[in-house]
Amino acid sequence: MAFVGSAVRRVVSAVRPPLSPLCRTSGRSYSSEHTKEKSVPYEKTLKHEESPSSGPTKPLPRSADAVVIGGGSLGCQTVYHLAKMGMTNVVLLERDRLTAGTTWHTAGLLWQLRPSDVEVELLAHTRNVISKDLEEETGLHTGWIQNGGLFIASNKQRLDEYKRLMSLGKVYGIESHVLSPAETKDLYPLMNVNDLYGTLYVPKDGTMDPAGTCTTLSRAASARGATVIENCPVTGIQVRADDLGVKKVKAVETRHGTIETPCVVNCAGVWATKLGEMAGVRVPLVAMHHAYVVTERIEGIQNMPNVRDHDASVYLRLQGDALSVGGYEQNPVFWDEVSDKFAFSLFDLDWDVFMQHIEGAINRVPVLEQTGIKSTVCGPESFTADHKPLMGEAPEVRGYFLGCGFNSAGMMLGGGCGRELAHWIIHGRPEKDMYGYDIRYTLRNVNYKYNELLGKEYTFGFPPHHDVIKSECLSCRHGVAVFDMSYFGKFYLTGPDAKQAADWLFTADVNKKPGSTVYTCMLNKRGGAEADLTVSRLEPGAPFMPLAPESNGDAYYLAIGGGVAEHNWNHIKSVLHDQGFQCQLTDQSEEMGMISIQGPKSREVLQEVLDADLSNEAFPFSTHKIVNAAGHQVSADFIKRGEFTLERMGETYKAKAHLKTPFDPENKRVKGIYA
Repeated sequence: MAFVGSAVRRVVSAVRPPLSPLCRTSGRSYSSEHTKEKSVPYEKTLKHEESPSSGPTKPLPRSADAVVIGGGSLGCQTVYHLAKMGMTNVVLLERDRLTAGTTWHTAGLLWQLRPSDVEVELLAHTRNVISKDLEEETGLHTGWIQNGGLFIASNKQRLDEYKRLMSLGKVYGIESHVLSPAETKDLYPLMNVNDLYGTLYVPKDGTMDPAGTCTTLSRAASARGATVIENCPVTGIQVRADDLGVKKVKAVETRHGTIETPCVVNCAGVWATKLGEMAGVRVPLVAMHHAYVVTERIEGIQNMPNVRDHDASVYLRLQGDALSVGGYEQNPVFWDEVSDKFAFSLFDLDWDVFMQHIEGAINRVPVLEQTGIKSTVCGPESFTADHKPLMGEAPEVRGYFLGCGFNSAGMMLGGGCGRELAHWIIHGRPEKDMYGYDIRYTLRNVNYKYNELLGKEYTFGFPPHHDVIKSECLSCRHGVAVFDMSYFGKFYLTGPDAKQAADWLFTADVNKKPGSTVYTCMLNKRGGAEADLTVSRLEPGAPFMPLAPESNGDAYYLAIGGGVAEHNWNHIKSVLHDQGFQCQLTDQSEEMGMISIQGPKSREVLQEVLDADLSNEAFPFSTHKIVNAAGHQVSADFIKRGEFTLERMGETYKAKAHLKTPFDPENKRVKGIYA
C-alpha cells in the first residue's frame, strides 16, 4: 500500500486490484489479537512476546499513600511527580508492561504552541522534563529529538491564527517564526508551497520516544522511593462511606493481594471507564481506532521538521529517513468492546477511514505519491466529548482521581498534567487553572445540546446571524428582553450548621435579614477565587419557596451559572465534609426554571403579571420576594402541555409551552418554553 493517488483510490473500492510495486508492505498482519512481532517505527519496544504467566514484578505493599493505575505516559508522569513532591509511599500498578496499552504506539509529537496559555505552560513543562530534567537526574537519554515543528497555513485566517500563537509564544519565551512560502520551501525543499499563505516554524519542537520516556520516568520515580509494579492487573476498588455518608477510596484489589490506600489515580487510558465502574465513578470517554502509517525511505527528508496541516487534518512526523503520516479521523471506528487482554496489540487498518489523510499528505509533500508504505499502526485511543482530558477528583468518590481521556495528546501533555495532578492529590487543588480539564466541570457539559447550534456559529469572522444578534442586543438595551436561564444551578443549603457553613463558604456577609440576596465569591484554601454566585437568605421555619426542603433553622438559596454548577456543587460538598458541618445541600437544578427579564422596561412588563409592587422603594436591589402571578403562586405542577414552534435567530425549533396558565388565562401568549 502506497501513497500513489490512483492506486489508493482503487484500494478503497469494493474490488481491490493488484497494487503497483510502490504499494508493497511487509507481510505482517495487525489485528486486535496479540502478535509476537510488530512492524512499528521503534527499534526496540519493552515487549516482544506474549504476556508472561508469572505474577507481579515486585511484591505488593500492604498500604500506600496513593496508587496510580496505568503505566502509560500519564501514569508514569504522575508517579514521578508525586515522588518528586515528597510522596514517596506511592505505587504504580501496570496490568502488563509499561506503555502496553496506547502509549507504546503513539506518534510522540510535541508542539509547544497552543491557543491556551495554560496548555502552553503544560507543554513547556513536558518538554523540560523530557529533554533536560530526566537526563540530569538519571543520566539516561529519553529519546528526545529536537527537529522543529512547522504549522501549515493554507488560508489567511489560519495564518492570522498562527501569528497570534507566535505572539503568545513570545510571552513564554518560545522561539517561533512566521515564514513566507519561499522561506518555507528553503527550510523544507520537498514541500509543495504553491497553495500556502505562510507557515509557523518553531525550531525547538520535537519528538518523544514513549518507551524511553516511560522507562526513564519509572526509574527516576523509583530512585525517589516510589514502587513500580508491572504485570499486576487491578480487579477491584474498595469504597466505604464514612459517618456523614461520604464515599471514600479504601483499597485497591489485585489477583495477588490488596493495597490499602486513601487515593487512587485512574491513568488507564481507554480502560479508564472500566476502572471507574469498579468504584461507581463515571468516566465519560470513548475508545476509537487511531492510526498512522510509516513510509519507506525518502531521499532528502532527513532532519526535516515535523509538519501539522490543520486544514487538511494531517501530520507528517520525521521518522529517521522516512515519515509517519496520520491525523484525526472524521469518521472513526469505535472500539465498543474494550478487551482487558489487549496489550502491545494493533488493529487492522481500515483504509476506507484512513483514506481521508492521503490527499492532504500528497498535496503537502508530493514525493509521497511515489513512496511505499513500510508499516501501518492502528491502535486504541481515548477521546472525550469536548476534546479535553479528564482530570481531578471524581464527584462520586473522594480520593478517586482521574488522569485520562487525553485525545491522542497524552505524551505531550503528560509532563505538565502529571505535575498538576500530583499537586492536586497532595495539596487538594492544582497550581494552574485546570478548570477546563476538571472532571467536575466536564460532566456538566457532556450532553450540552446547545453545542450543535454553536457549532454553526464558530467562525473567524461574524456569525451568520450577526444582524439578528445586533437587533436583540439593541432591544435589550433600550427596551426589554427575556432570557431562559433554567440551565443555572439551583441549590438549597439547610441544616443545623447552615449559618456556620455559609460564614465559612462565602466571602461576603450573606447573613443579612431574610429576603436579602447577596452576590458573593467562594474561596479555596489558597485564598484564590473558586466561584461567584448569588446567595439568598430565606425566611426561617417551614419552606415557602417551591421545592425548598424543610428546615428548622437557617436556610439559603444558591443560584449558580449552569456551566460551573457541577464544579460548585462538589466544592461545597467537599467543604461541608472536611469541616464536619451538619448541613444538607439539595440540588433542584432540573426541577426549577429560571427566567431573567432585563432592560429598562423590565419592571413595566413584570408589573402587568405579578401581584406585587416592583418599585425601587418596595422592591430594592439585592432582595427577593415570593410573589403571585395573576393571583397564583408558581408550583411544581404548574407546567401544562402543548406543542409550539419557536423562531430563534432565523431558525425554527419545536417547543413545548404553557397553555391557558394563570400567566395567560385567555391563551393569548406563550409565557414559557420548556425542553
